[in-house]
Formats: sequence, structure tokens, C-alpha cells
Amino acid sequence: MLSVQDRAIIKSTVPLLESGGEALITHFYRMMLSEYPEVRPLFNQAHQTSGDQPRALANGVLMYARHIDQLDQLGDLVAKIINKHVALQILPEHYPIVGSCLLRAISEVLGSEIATPEVIAAWAAAYNQLANILIGAEAAIYDEKAQAPGGWRGARAFKLVRRVEESAEITSFYFEPVDQAPILAAEPGQYIGLQLFVDGQEIRRNYSLSALSDQGQYRISVKREAGGVASNYLHDRCQVGSSIMLFPPAGEFTLQASDKPLVLISGGVGITPTLPMLEAALATERPVHFIHCARNGQVHAFRQWVDALAARYPQLKRFYCYAEDDGVSPAADKLGLLSQDQLAQWLPEQRDLDAYFLGPKSFMVAIKRHLKALGIPEQQSRYEFFGPAAALV
Repeated sequence: MLSVQDRAIIKSTVPLLESGGEALITHFYRMMLSEYPEVRPLFNQAHQTSGDQPRALANGVLMYARHIDQLDQLGDLVAKIINKHVALQILPEHYPIVGSCLLRAISEVLGSEIATPEVIAAWAAAYNQLANILIGAEAAIYDEKAQAPGGWRGARAFKLVRRVEESAEITSFYFEPVDQAPILAAEPGQYIGLQLFVDGQEIRRNYSLSALSDQGQYRISVKREAGGVASNYLHDRCQVGSSIMLFPPAGEFTLQASDKPLVLISGGVGITPTLPMLEAALATERPVHFIHCARNGQVHAFRQWVDALAARYPQLKRFYCYAEDDGVSPAADKLGLLSQDQLAQWLPEQRDLDAYFLGPKSFMVAIKRHLKALGIPEQQSRYEFFGPAAALV
């Protein structure tokens, strides 16, 4: 437990974090990644370059400081962090590295007049409190996954048994365990961690599972990103027969049991976690409205699969929105960006529904705003980020 004095000191630093937290965290990452190469595989360098990762951590540190008296007010932020850590296999030995670099960054960025010994001591105590919370929660999940049927701990060898081009940009990869033993059942919407070795360098990435895992396989569907080290490695160098190391499935963005109408809204490669959600929901005869937005038909993945499901299941209604007409692909239901009025037409008449949405940040900002304006309860409007979490404003 933090002392009353420590909590007061932490809260006194909130204005500093509001104005300079991103600069502080950027310095922290630069220091840690240059001095501790063993942790580099845990961080996506593209997110460092874009600033998304520093912004996300700066916001997390700020939220922690603001709610240091009432950590339950952090909501699902802690759960998201824990699941991301589990998917990448963050271990207790990583926490002292992060802690020492964070305290150094506070001292070096704020200077000795502000970062007094009392401030550093308070933040050391606060960091240790948070680290112990995360380490304990992550250890429980690691144990649970290791003991579950088909489960394991750490990295497990899988073999690529099939790859399918789903669109001009997206390819699906099907993996089966090398030991041919059962695999851990993944919940619809979860992602899986990959341990890759690219030109002698280890990198770790999370990819959403794009199919149910009930056939003894894990499927991910990956968009080729310009300059993306992992995505280009998978597209260009991961062939049938290739071996890859996977970590157990993780993630809290999962389909919740309900008898309310289900609305799945995706943009681009954000379609991937909605596919197992769709499969699972159709097995319950739950009404489903599936709405997908893509740049054009050439990059729209899984259209034929969803269309086939719509022909089989009368409770499924599907709608497609393309930003542009490529002149070749089958027509979309709507051209242009998905407006609030158009979304209103495609939603069920009953607004007491469950909505799940995922896609580029600008897309998610618009969808969240539209759903709120159309009367969808905020607690029934759920979303996930492919990269570092950010505020949808």
C-alpha cells in the first residue's frame, strides 16, 4: 500500500504529466531500447516511430496517477494491458528494467528541482505497486493457460499448413502444432502472439485470430503493410511447411453471451476478429447485422464467405460500404464513407443491441460517435485496437 504522502506526491505530478508526459515517455523509450536490447523484441518499432506507443503509455501513466486513490476507476485499461502483456509473454524480469528507466526518465526530463528525492521515491513506490498488480495477474493467466486443455506456457512450435490470398492485400495463414497435440480453444475475438526471427533479429507481434480454433488450427489473416517487418516477412517468406513459434491466445475483446441483436462493424483488416464472432453467433441463432467497410472490392477480404453464410442463415444481414468503385469488383451496398444516416438504416430497429467494431482509428472514432448518436448504450458498444490503445475522440 502506498502511504498517504506518496499518493499526495503522485497526484501533485498530474499537471506535469498532462503537459509533458509524452516527452517524458519518449525519452524513456529511447533510453530503454538503446540500453536494454533484450526488451526490443517486445516493442513494435513502427509504433515507436509514429509516436503511438509513447502516447499510449503516457496516457496510461497519467490515468494511473489521476486515479492513484481509486485504481478501480481505471476501468478496463488494466485488463487490456495485462492481455497485451500475456500475448507477448512479458515476464517478471522485464519489470525492473522498465522501472529503472522510467525513474531515470522522470529525473532527467523534469530536473532535480521538480524530481526531488521525495518525488522519485513516491514514483518508485507507485511503480512497484503497479508492477506487483500486473505480475500477479499475468502469472495467474499464464498458469491458467498452461493448465487448460490444449494449453501451454511460453512459445510453442507450429507449422504453416496452408496459406490463402483473401484479397489484394490480405493473406490468411493456417497453423497446426508441430507436436500434433490439442491446442487451447480461443474465444471469438482473441489474438495470438507470434515470435518471429527476421534476419537474425527477434520480433514479437499480435494478430487477431480470424477463425474459430475448433479444427485444431489457428488462422490469422494479415494485411501487407508498407514497411511492415512482420507482415512482409509473413507474406514473402513464410511458406507452407515453415515453422513458427506461437504464444497462447489472449485478449478481452471477446464475444459476450447475449440474446440481444448483434452488430459487427469493421473497416479494412479490422474484419478479422469479427469473423469468429460471426461464426459463434450464428450457431446460437442470434440476429446478426454484419457491416464491413473497405477501400474498394479488390481489398475486401472474405466477401464470398460472408455472402455464403448470409445465404444459409436468414438471421444474418450483411452490408458492404466501399470508399470507391474499382470498376471490376461486385458492387457494394453503398459508396463513400459510412455516414450516420446510412448506419441507422443498416442497424436493427431495436437499439438495445450489442455492437462490436474495429478498424483504423479515424473509422473507429466515427463509428463510436455514430452509435452514441443513434442511441446505442455506451456499455454495449465495444471496440479493440490493433496497435497501442488511444482515446476515441
